[in-house]
Amino acid sequence: MKYFAVLLGLLRDRDAFLNDIQNEVRLERKIIALLVSSCIFFAVYGAIIGSSSSWLQLIASAIKLPALYLITLVICLPTLYFFDILFGSKLSFGQYITLMLTNMAVISVLLFSFAPVTLFFLISVPDYDFFLLLNVAFFGVTGFVGVKLFYEGMLSLTVPQTLPSTAEQAIAPLPASQSTSSEDRHDFTDEIIAIEDNQDSRIKTKETSANKLQDSRRKLLQAWLILYGLVGSQLGWTLRPFFGAPGEPFQLFRPDIGGNFYINVIQTLLHFLFNY
Repeated sequence: MKYFAVLLGLLRDRDAFLNDIQNEVRLERKIIALLVSSCIFFAVYGAIIGSSSSWLQLIASAIKLPALYLITLVICLPTLYFFDILFGSKLSFGQYITLMLTNMAVISVLLFSFAPVTLFFLISVPDYDFFLLLNVAFFGVTGFVGVKLFYEGMLSLTVPQTLPSTAEQAIAPLPASQSTSSEDRHDFTDEIIAIEDNQDSRIKTKETSANKLQDSRRKLLQAWLILYGLVGSQLGWTLRPFFGAPGEPFQLFRPDIGGNFYINVIQTLLHFLFNY
């Protein structure tokens, strides 16, 4: 139950959970809890969609669905970590893993919330194409929400570097022994103004550089999310079947890896709508 308590903490207060990640509070416990709970939810949903074919497919899908998300994480995480480090990230590898697992955990919970609906249509509408397209829609919606929350979480952990105050660096009290004549005061005022102008110029330069770096990191993250989606969908195609086609014997993996996920979805949609 302690594993699900961590997951509930994420769902109830994301800001506090992300703050714990930023401060590296008990990351190991969070990683284990999110990994275990998300795998359980994925396994349950995998068992439901696999039950449309046979008991063997039920068991295989219960194993393959968690494996799909875990393998996608393993494939894509190094790319995000090293490129983000190159563009100035200060996050540790453990923080990246925890953030990725929060994404996986959110998707697993959302899929699990669709489980009663999926089971209902499995029983009431015995149409393979409809059931397949319905689940593609569920996977798409949950994946979009999970990725969106992950993107927001990554941006929230990007803390701009605090620049030193101009006044603190430029203005310092005069030593007691220093002359306080009007001429000296005038010279000292000019010196302070020159220092302030110089500091303002340096601060603006640093802010411009920091903003450009942040913009580059944001674009990098957006490109990585596209890569993450492409890898996940194609890996799902490679690990198929998850449903098991009617009238075909049980297969752990399909021998023909050719083609891709998107073409198959379009073909299934055309067959469902027009019997094409």
